[in-house]
Amino acid sequence: MEYLPILVLVLSFVVLLAIGTPVAWSIAISSVLTMLVSIPVLPAFTTVSQRIGTGLDSFALLAIPLFILSGELMNKGGIAHRLIAFAKTLVGALPGGLALINIVSAMLMGAIAGSSMAAASAMGSILGPEMEREGYSREFGAAVNITAATTGLVIPPSNVLIVYSLASGGASIAALFLAGYIPGILTGLFLMIVASFWAKKKGYKVGERSSFKQIFKTFVDALPSLFMLVVVIGGIVVGVFTATEASAIAVLYSLLLGLFYKEISFDRLPKILLDSTSTTAIVMLLIGASMSMSWALSYENIPQEISSGLLGISDNKIVILLIINLLLLFVGIFMDMTPAVLIFTPIFLPVVTKLGLDPVHFGIIMVLNLCIGLCTPPVGSVLFVGVGIANTTIEKVIKPLFPLFIAMIIALLLVTYIPQLSLWLPSLFDL
Repeated sequence: MEYLPILVLVLSFVVLLAIGTPVAWSIAISSVLTMLVSIPVLPAFTTVSQRIGTGLDSFALLAIPLFILSGELMNKGGIAHRLIAFAKTLVGALPGGLALINIVSAMLMGAIAGSSMAAASAMGSILGPEMEREGYSREFGAAVNITAATTGLVIPPSNVLIVYSLASGGASIAALFLAGYIPGILTGLFLMIVASFWAKKKGYKVGERSSFKQIFKTFVDALPSLFMLVVVIGGIVVGVFTATEASAIAVLYSLLLGLFYKEISFDRLPKILLDSTSTTAIVMLLIGASMSMSWALSYENIPQEISSGLLGISDNKIVILLIINLLLLFVGIFMDMTPAVLIFTPIFLPVVTKLGLDPVHFGIIMVLNLCIGLCTPPVGSVLFVGVGIANTTIEKVIKPLFPLFIAMIIALLLVTYIPQLSLWLPSLFDL
């Protein structure tokens, strides 16, 4: 095994991150340095720059900026308030009612908007102060918000699942979307169990039970928002339109919904478009840089070497999946989700397919795994958003965050070793 390219890649990437270089530039620069091991300077720079450009030349990737825009429209369109009201009537009377409302609302908001950041910012800013007024600790509220926000990356529509489809060489987006429902809901349920136990232990206030009339009223108010899931996911699964076309429909639907709710006006649209463009630019730069690193890895035969090394350790599926999960948990601490999916899918997917694992199942394992990384320092983007909105510190949030981490890891292990949790729904639609 040739160790020098791997050594150059890992050391340069870690050093660049440590000195505060943005993640996208760290990836691109370490890709160039890795290429310099084998080829001269000019071809190395030319190849990496070309790969950044060609990596973005994909029709499927057009769905990402459109889903980002629809998420921004949904976030500003008054949807969060209606989802929270509906969740409150469902779970508000259970132990830890407001925490459970946060989790259910984040699952719904994340699924509709397709963004963990949107869910964390919306739920944190609305429910955070209310939880404090009811006697919940600020740190517990932040911990619940941070972990719950990531469930929307597994529950479709999810930009990360689209990225995985691209990185895997063509795993069905429709199958991935359907595969995400049960694991995402399962993770949310485990978070609710832990939050309920924690709230009961601390003696937090329980809300009043809602009547059927109240539940029905809030459901009707939230129904137009929830119906977007039926339109987008239903259209993709039935084959009426592709994921890219569905993203355009999601933009139109969320715009009309925001105008209908009178939460969005035409004079607010330029700011919404600017915010979504800014987010898109960051995501696309990460994707382009990650594609260049993925190509550099392939050029140096690193995925094949790692694959051989892992299979050399054991040919037991349980052991290999455990090792991959541990590696991905470690990667998630230091790397954002999108580049991690693009870089490590070509490395680990050949290993698991040799062991008979379905690529769709592995995609859910990978995304669910990296969701945990979004909640961990030093690169956890959702962690920083949640802590910032709650106006607290990471050190204070870690204690209530830890049992929620455990809940996410238990859900991950169940999804890893029970394939039907991911594959049952796609199989119903012959996907």
